[in-house]
Amino acid sequence: MWPGRSPAILVATLVAARRAAAGVWPIPATYDIGNIAVEIKRSDFMIKSNVTSSSVVNAAIERYQYLVEHEYFESPYNFNEDAVKTSGFLYALELNVQTAQDVFDLETDESYTLEVPLEGRAVINAVTPFGAVRGLETFSQLITANSGRKIVRDAPVRIVDAPKFPHRGVLLDTSRNFYHVDAILRTLDAMAYNKLNVLHWHVVDAFSWPIESKVHPELTEKGSYSLDMRYSYEEIKKIINYAKNRAIRVMPEFDMPGHSFVVGEAHPEIMSCLNKQPNWDKYATEPPSGQLNIADPRALTFAFDLITEYSRLFADLGFHVGGGALNLDCWREDPVVDIYTREHPGESVESLVSGWFHQTFNKVGEMGKIPFAWEDSVLNFNYTAKNTTVLQAWVNEDSVGKLVDRGYRVVASPWSRYYLDCGHGSWVSNFEGGTWCDPHKDWKKIYNYNPLTNITDPAKQKLVLGGEVALWSAQSDETTVDRYLWPRAAAFAEIMWSGGIDPATNATRDTVKAAPRLTEQRFRMVARGIMAEPVQPLWCIRHPESCTRPSPP
Repeated sequence: MWPGRSPAILVATLVAARRAAAGVWPIPATYDIGNIAVEIKRSDFMIKSNVTSSSVVNAAIERYQYLVEHEYFESPYNFNEDAVKTSGFLYALELNVQTAQDVFDLETDESYTLEVPLEGRAVINAVTPFGAVRGLETFSQLITANSGRKIVRDAPVRIVDAPKFPHRGVLLDTSRNFYHVDAILRTLDAMAYNKLNVLHWHVVDAFSWPIESKVHPELTEKGSYSLDMRYSYEEIKKIINYAKNRAIRVMPEFDMPGHSFVVGEAHPEIMSCLNKQPNWDKYATEPPSGQLNIADPRALTFAFDLITEYSRLFADLGFHVGGGALNLDCWREDPVVDIYTREHPGESVESLVSGWFHQTFNKVGEMGKIPFAWEDSVLNFNYTAKNTTVLQAWVNEDSVGKLVDRGYRVVASPWSRYYLDCGHGSWVSNFEGGTWCDPHKDWKKIYNYNPLTNITDPAKQKLVLGGEVALWSAQSDETTVDRYLWPRAAAFAEIMWSGGIDPATNATRDTVKAAPRLTEQRFRMVARGIMAEPVQPLWCIRHPESCTRPSPP
């Protein structure tokens, strides 16, 4: 027994924790529940929509109809539970969507309302097909198993919901180690279960070029790890369509001009500091070194080729051109760069970098896309990008504020909170120790970060589009991706969807209150085939709040 707590108080605490867990993840903006259980009439339960011309809606109905019929999820909080008394049956779910328009971008409305009565039909209302997808996921999470039945425990339910941020992403690096298509599709499933909406696909890097190029086929021929470690055009289109049906955008990144060694496998003539050994650390943050030669017009033509080709392949309006972690010594010692700066007084490595960004960002805009780039491209150089550019802040937690102060739209990805690859030791063969981005970020570290902290001006707050957790893959591949991402990315998802402040109390969201619901979401993901890692011993889960640290006396 806890000192100072009566049995009645203890029981009330446990019941409250379990009831809190019997909800949805991420927590909705408005969530009104009753205390009466209703049963799903599985034998004839149907999901129907007023919109039949939307492939997104039709695909979602098929998925969630299957879940209602076949998923049998028992919450870890309801172990050894007797049969719950129910008041009636739900026979159908009515899906009302205002428009079949399925363009998905930063302006797309993902809001929905959901009402579950004590009898009859549940109703979802949404403006767009993508809001309908969010509402269907919420409805599926309200359903739990009990004594051979499926029930919604806390009817009547009324939910009014919409995301706090329009950009809620996962960065996945498929260059350092390869992920087959099935692993990417499974990741998209998990993202949809948590209402994340952007797969930032860091498809190439210095290490390999796994994506097919029809303009430069030699890149894949010489730069992929093997024949079965490549993404064809058909596979890319499959991934994009699969993502769209789950209300997820796929934004590619082709990092330029740094992190480009693999280009040198096919085109060494447009490279600088190509694979300098053994002192690679003078020219790059990690081996192998190599950057596109910013003084060679052929390198810029090559970059334009990539932007043109892949802007057409990837439908999303966002196109990420990288621009991070550049090493200026790589170019200062390059003879082509040296000759150019000598022949052009007033030019320098720094001005050449700024000129590169200016031209590549403009090329992205000419292709009808929104340029995304790492913050380095602006904060480390004397370069002012157009305010249509979106910058990804990663260097520290102050970067978001610095960028919005300059009028830029920002996606928050501070390594100190959102880099999910950290904490596994160095991958360099002859170094035993930690890495620059240690330690491991547990779910509480992620959950407790609010990108709007210290930004009080409403106009500047609107410039913060959201955030991304990043899984760089030097020590991850498809065998580890589930447990490295989940449920930590789910913790991130709640802050991105629901915001870091509870509107009911105007207080910062509490990990103690979130823990039971996150645990339930983790078990739900495992039941759906996502091998998310555990966050607590099962005993703690069955005894909510018994595993919290005591308050100081």
